Amino acid sequence: MNIGIVGLGYWGPNLVRNFSLSDKIDKIFCYDQNKDRIKKVQKVFPNIWSVPDYESLLSSDLETVVIATPVHSHYLLAKEALKHHKHIWVEKPFTLNSIQAKKLIELAEKNEVNIFVDHTFIYTEAIQKIKSLIINNEIGDINYFDSVRINLGLFQHDINVIWDLAPHDISIMLYLLSKYKVEAISANGVANYSKQENIAQLCIYFSENCFGNINVNWTSPVKIRKILIGGSKKMLLFDDLENFEKIKVYDSGIEINSSESIHEALVQYRIGDMYSPKLKQTEALQSAVQEFVSSINEKRKPLTSGENGLKVVEILEATQLSLNSKGKKVLV
Repeated sequence: MNIGIVGLGYWGPNLVRNFSLSDKIDKIFCYDQNKDRIKKVQKVFPNIWSVPDYESLLSSDLETVVIATPVHSHYLLAKEALKHHKHIWVEKPFTLNSIQAKKLIELAEKNEVNIFVDHTFIYTEAIQKIKSLIINNEIGDINYFDSVRINLGLFQHDINVIWDLAPHDISIMLYLLSKYKVEAISANGVANYSKQENIAQLCIYFSENCFGNINVNWTSPVKIRKILIGGSKKMLLFDDLENFEKIKVYDSGIEINSSESIHEALVQYRIGDMYSPKLKQTEALQSAVQEFVSSINEKRKPLTSGENGLKVVEILEATQLSLNSKGKKVLV
């Protein structure tokens, strides 16, 4: 198939590279308001076709449009592409609000085309391995999901740190904890340098006494990408910055040998072995491209469909409401 990519900023060149590697893609048309970006990408990928504007992109001989622009532009660009009966790939977060997301999903269904939301981390070998461990009940019932995603820099002018960084962890959390229902959210944060919060903490209350905690920060002196998952059988640590042993599974836990209160009960801490499962060395974005193309050819919805993007946006909306009310719990 032929595709069009709009937006060649930070993430756009990675998309061009990965779509170029796919043997299912023939031509790649590109558009960016900044002509220098197009020239820069063409030096590396001379076979891509540049177009002067978005209208020309939509009228080109292509089946799919990839949108890698700031989030405030997602809705209008996606809407026009869907009106032209194009399948769309949209970067995270899907839209600025759930109303926009629902309208795009309805339009896609009407025109019988696919929506793919690029929650890239779901396509990593590490997250797929963790999912298999949970499905196979090796971790047991999940008690908590605790993640930290912090670094220095990359301030966004149109969204705060929650809308920028948290979609990664929210999408991972919803994917791994799919058997649990989100019931409420509480969030706190602060804006030290502008009107947009640069530090935030999200608390997510699930059914069955499961709890999620997400810490995001643009102003940390160190870069940390970690997820802790506590289960009734085992515990798990995922460190995305590790070159080896990204996942460590601990045969550790807490056992209470009494029906009395925890203060009176005999609490035992189980400390067992740790092992690190082997992971394949594959690029997540390449796996995402394969899933996107396959879903179109097989006439099915992709793993990260518009509905998945909508769920993440709904969590972000509830988080923003709580943040605006100084941490008040918001029911979902």
